Amino acid sequence: MSPSASFSLRQPPPWPPERFREPEAAVQRLIDIYARNTRFLCDSFREVVAARGAAPGRIRACYPYIRIRVETYDEVDTRLSYGHVAEPGVYQTTVTQPELFRSYLTEQIGHLLKNHGVPVEIGESDVPIALHFAFPEGSYVEGEDIEALKRPLRDLFDTPDLSVTDDSIVNGTRASQPGEPQPLALFTAPRIDYSLHRLQHYTATAPGYFQNFVLFTNYQFYVDEFCARARSLVASGQYEALVEPGNRITRAGSVDAAPAPLPRMPQMPAYHLVRPHHAGITLVNIGVGPSNAKTITDHIAVLRPHAWLMLGHCAGLRASQRLGDYVLAHGYVREDHVLDADLPTWVPIPPLAEIQVALEQAVAEVAGLSGWELKRIMRTGTVATVDNRNWELRDHMEPVQRFSQSRAIALDMESATIAANGFRYRVPYGTLLCVSDKPLHGELKLPGMASAFYRKQVGQHLAIGLRALEILGQMPPERLHSRKLRSFLETAFQ
Repeated sequence: MSPSASFSLRQPPPWPPERFREPEAAVQRLIDIYARNTRFLCDSFREVVAARGAAPGRIRACYPYIRIRVETYDEVDTRLSYGHVAEPGVYQTTVTQPELFRSYLTEQIGHLLKNHGVPVEIGESDVPIALHFAFPEGSYVEGEDIEALKRPLRDLFDTPDLSVTDDSIVNGTRASQPGEPQPLALFTAPRIDYSLHRLQHYTATAPGYFQNFVLFTNYQFYVDEFCARARSLVASGQYEALVEPGNRITRAGSVDAAPAPLPRMPQMPAYHLVRPHHAGITLVNIGVGPSNAKTITDHIAVLRPHAWLMLGHCAGLRASQRLGDYVLAHGYVREDHVLDADLPTWVPIPPLAEIQVALEQAVAEVAGLSGWELKRIMRTGTVATVDNRNWELRDHMEPVQRFSQSRAIALDMESATIAANGFRYRVPYGTLLCVSDKPLHGELKLPGMASAFYRKQVGQHLAIGLRALEILGQMPPERLHSRKLRSFLETAFQ
């Protein structure tokens, strides 16, 4: 990423690094550096466009960084799964859009200051901000402006660089260079910027509207039910607003009718039931298949949610199951294949006690059952996730044998992917499915059956998911973020 030898390099004046012992002041410095540097890039771009690309040199501005130096093995409160480093050394991360992450950064830096008793350093890194990521939300680069330039854009500005936009820290495959700081966070600034822009593309809502508790579903029925319930909850003042694709907002106290739908819906529309400090609930209709499930969780993960749950339909594999019964996953058979290169299939995906208890409690409360009676409508067991929706059309003796050997009780196309990516990204995860057909027992999902089933079950299933997230929202984050999800030498930031 060094500038061409024929061009001089234009940058904003250097901003000397400074140490901070107050998290609020440290975050404000991050905000100030980032705002100045992105403004410099945007202003420079407008000047270049006005001059038709006749720039006097290459233009660059860099992300701010957070750095901490720890010199002792002093013990910290290891009950926390995050907020401390594992051993002495220098740790650093680059930061983007610090205003969006203000509360998160304040909390994470606060834990570092408390646990290690040394200041954090805030300064400018040497990692360039790509021009594409510098523009404020809602603005973009006009194609005509780019075409009018006399020089290629990459000769004048830094553009997205995939060589520094990866998941090597998350996957534990990052190779450290001698003398290089160790990572302080799971994601670098370029990786976060990439996902923030993809989120807007896939969901048609701004990243700032995403909440800390996320529901994934694979049917529009759940979206319709969610929006109806959400408007009622907003009207009663329990939530601040409902945000729908296109950033269409219904606020508490509003008497307006529901906003008109977009003329063209995005691939995976998102709906946000908003509370202060992102404490509300986001629902994403991911459609069908493991590819979508991986894609959206790859991007939502950079927002560091407190939990995500899969609410969807499944094929029941046991004769004793009935249509409408629930399946609470406590294990997964991973035949989705989309994560095999990032998380080997031999890695177990454990159930998380906090999530399991919340889901079971929610089923009991909403269904009005408990104890032994709860077993009439819900089974806990293994869910098999496959990448072939029409697996029944093959000679299915072999897959059925595998499912039986695994003790699977349900089959779907998304749950293991969402759970595995939750494990990989250290985001607490869970699955509650509803049996909608039983292909091994002659009960296929036919139009008439499906319509009656959806009318009966969708409302209750969604109510259970919402209640489970409310229960989880009452827990302190440090309890919810399990140590099961952390590796040997883990980053300090959650």
